[in-house]
Amino acid sequence: MGLLWDRLDDRLRPGVEEAVREFERVRPQLEAVTADMQARIRDIFRGTDLQPLFITSRTKTVESFRDKAARVVKAAEPGGVPVLEFPDPLRDLHDLVGVRVIVGLPHEIRAAANLIKRQRSEFDCRVDQEKDIGSIESGTYGYSSRHLILRTIQSGTVKQYQEVLAGPPRPTGSYLFEVQIRTILAHAWSEFEHRIRFKASEPRARSPYVDRQFTAAAAMLETVESVFVDLDERYETVAGYWDEDGEGAAPLTPNRIRDVWQTLLPHVDRKADDDWGWAAELLAAHGLKTTMDLAGLLQTEAITHVRKALDHRYSPGPDRLLDDLLLWRYGERHIELTAGDDVQRRESLLRRHRQIEAYRQGG
Repeated sequence: MGLLWDRLDDRLRPGVEEAVREFERVRPQLEAVTADMQARIRDIFRGTDLQPLFITSRTKTVESFRDKAARVVKAAEPGGVPVLEFPDPLRDLHDLVGVRVIVGLPHEIRAAANLIKRQRSEFDCRVDQEKDIGSIESGTYGYSSRHLILRTIQSGTVKQYQEVLAGPPRPTGSYLFEVQIRTILAHAWSEFEHRIRFKASEPRARSPYVDRQFTAAAAMLETVESVFVDLDERYETVAGYWDEDGEGAAPLTPNRIRDVWQTLLPHVDRKADDDWGWAAELLAAHGLKTTMDLAGLLQTEAITHVRKALDHRYSPGPDRLLDDLLLWRYGERHIELTAGDDVQRRESLLRRHRQIEAYRQGG
């Protein structure tokens, strides 16, 4: 830190120094604004389905303010005096107050942003940007973050801050501040990367190896985040199977059985054809006709017992495993309902039934 300040043209230093002194003076009141904004953002999520993992805030440090206030744009003419990028940094900078909303999954970023932007009685959203360091379009990696610039509407805390701030305009309660929304993985990556690459105490320590490792870490985190998204979607799907008035009540057509099976037991799916009519017939024989019925049958504990009891020589496919689970649950009734005149099937079911009973009796 401090590199911009150290290189600042001497002719511009007095103005920046004056702004820094004023910032130091009013910063305690600005911290009160920061705390108030954090509380207001947190209140938005109370009683909603979306609950961020955590919400943090920060008021820009004096050192960081000085460095940003020292940013310049090139002079219009060669040899001319450069111009400050932020001539009045106390009013030109919109990140003096920052709030961070950290969520679990990428789709929650959009939901959180929309929820915040709907609070029109408190905030007016002036900017809404997706910021990627290493954007998707360029084919590189980095962290993505949603950045909102919000304007407060007649905030009492802001008015108190504006009253102690020297000079015009008069206190209005309107103030621009920044809200960043990102996932927990992106947050962890960005915090560490920012400390090493952007706020390093020794800039000369930066090396291509470090840059490469950050890129590799970003790629791995993106993969992990995709896995978490898949797990969340799978959980929501499976949870729906137990909804008596929703997905759980869906009838067990052959295609429905296939979809439920492939969701619950994707590792047991070796059927060469796509006809699951046989499964519908077996389940219907016992009056199992809804998605909830099938989900209840395909429980991990029952599957584990069946595998131990029958000690399969080969890993069973869906047809054999379903048959064995029904035999485990219904015993001789399953044999009578499904064997019919097929002597070979009856003998196979009877043999497996004896194995199951012996297992249950501990021998």
